[in-house]
Amino acid sequence: MQFARVVGNVVCTRKDEKLVGTKLLLVQPVDISGKPLGNPKGPPLVAVDAVGSGEGELVLIVQGSSARQTRQTDGNPVDCTIFAVVDAVEREGKEIFSKSRDFSGRSSE
Repeated sequence: MQFARVVGNVVCTRKDEKLVGTKLLLVQPVDISGKPLGNPKGPPLVAVDAVGSGEGELVLIVQGSSARQTRQTDGNPVDCTIFAVVDAVEREGKEIFSKSRDFSGRSSE
């Protein structure tokens, strides 16, 4: 499992029939507080959204065979899945991240 920030949408008008109806999102791995990593782990990833997340949200992703363990992705050609939207992260009794106070993922429109 890894923290990631939803940074965009991926639209495919043609895709494998097993993926028809799935929402594809662009995610960027981030640190435990939701901030970009000092050394980004490569380019953004394309992930199947199994939980209805949206742009700017802090999410948890899984990759590899674990990405095919959700009801939506079982048996499908998937290598990265969003399986949770993060509401809060605490470490040693201290709040590290709170969705209600997260402004880093929201656009300034």
